[in-house]
Amino acid sequence: MFALVAASVLAGCGIRGTAVPVKAEPAPTRVACALEGGNAVQPSPEGGTSVEHLIALVCSGRVVDVRRELAQEEARPPSGTRYALARGLLAELRKPPSDKEHEAGFTSDVPEDLELVAPRPGDDSSALRLSRHPNELPSFTLAQVICTFADTTLGDANRQVLLGGPDNEPNKPLKLYECGTALRTTVETAETAGVPF
Repeated sequence: MFALVAASVLAGCGIRGTAVPVKAEPAPTRVACALEGGNAVQPSPEGGTSVEHLIALVCSGRVVDVRRELAQEEARPPSGTRYALARGLLAELRKPPSDKEHEAGFTSDVPEDLELVAPRPGDDSSALRLSRHPNELPSFTLAQVICTFADTTLGDANRQVLLGGPDNEPNKPLKLYECGTALRTTVETAETAGVPF
């Protein structure tokens, strides 16, 4: 009789009985993808002022901006060149996340050997060339580079940047890339991103 009542109770609540013990564990926690505070500009060790820039890192399968402080000579190089600023930003992307960034769930997919190379004759003044063509970069890497550059003076009014590889190969032209919502949230779109320039 007891077994019949127990079976009917279990059936009534929609739970099927099992002879295998089940270990109950807490639901997985989601990483924050956010840092506390850290928006104030801090003095640099050299006594100058650091300049904040948004650096695009990877967190929970998407690209998220994090504030990083660049030494003034990196963020606002004396020469004022786009190349120098891009080089400083790319160096930040190559750095491993700080302890706080790591705890908040941030990583970077930008390899240590990715660098800027000299422009080619005839390049548009806004063009930036990488040591590997954007078509050859993993999706997260390309999304990080595009969105980091687009959030600075390297990007145009539409948050677009003109990127290319080290050579003028016919099948690897300079391309105009936009840091939009699709690129940030579905990084696979990086595989088909960019408009030939």
